[in-house]
Amino acid sequence: MSQPRLSALLGTALAALLLAGVMIVAAGLGDAPRQMHFDARLTPPSTDFWFGTDALGRDMAARTLAGLTLSFWVGSLAALFGTLIALGMALTAMLGPRWDALVSLAIDTLLSVPHLLLLLMIAFTLGGGTHAVIIAVALSHWPRLARVLRAELLHLRQAPYVQISQALGKSRRFIVRYHWMPQVLPQCLVGALLLFPHAVLHEAALSFLGVGLSAEQPAIGVLLGESMRHVSGGDWWLGVFPGAGLLLMVLCIQRLGETLRRAWSTS
Repeated sequence: MSQPRLSALLGTALAALLLAGVMIVAAGLGDAPRQMHFDARLTPPSTDFWFGTDALGRDMAARTLAGLTLSFWVGSLAALFGTLIALGMALTAMLGPRWDALVSLAIDTLLSVPHLLLLLMIAFTLGGGTHAVIIAVALSHWPRLARVLRAELLHLRQAPYVQISQALGKSRRFIVRYHWMPQVLPQCLVGALLLFPHAVLHEAALSFLGVGLSAEQPAIGVLLGESMRHVSGGDWWLGVFPGAGLLLMVLCIQRLGETLRRAWSTS
């Protein structure tokens, strides 16, 4: 194995191990993210509290891990639903010229609106909360993937083996199931992984702006929003560790997505 491929494999394995480690440790925290230690309010990082404590004496290490886990699941569901919407729209575009024109119009319209503005509008309309964030991210992040899948399906529709199946009288359901789906599912998987970092970052942005997850949940956006009240007073750890954890998780997921994309494109 060449040195670049070995380095890429090791980097991908490390990213997967880091994500798995965060999930496993966070699963054993119990009520630690919500436990208050009033005698240790706003304590800097120490051996007792590695990431320090917040204004209520809650362990920031436990809250950061819990927030990363929550962001992971919210981002995963949003990316999954966004990918399903993209796949559904790409398949709809194959029904005929009019459907293709409608799908293309929807894609171009959504891409012309800034992501954050569209996210705020949808999340605010739905009343905020976890479900609103998931729906808002899913509804605003599918167009780019749908455009890629649509282009792939347009190419597959002209493939010789698909035309032979049509000439033999195979139904549209047969062609979709046995010819189209095996070709586009790998792209859906890669697209979902590449969509995940955007979903996580925008979930944190919505929570930071107050229209995302509720303040009772230890989400990263909530932690960053709370840190703004104390950072000016020198309590830097309230924002540094949650922000660094979010950045690290996003980079790990992005690394996994890029590795899969390269492996699929060279296969």
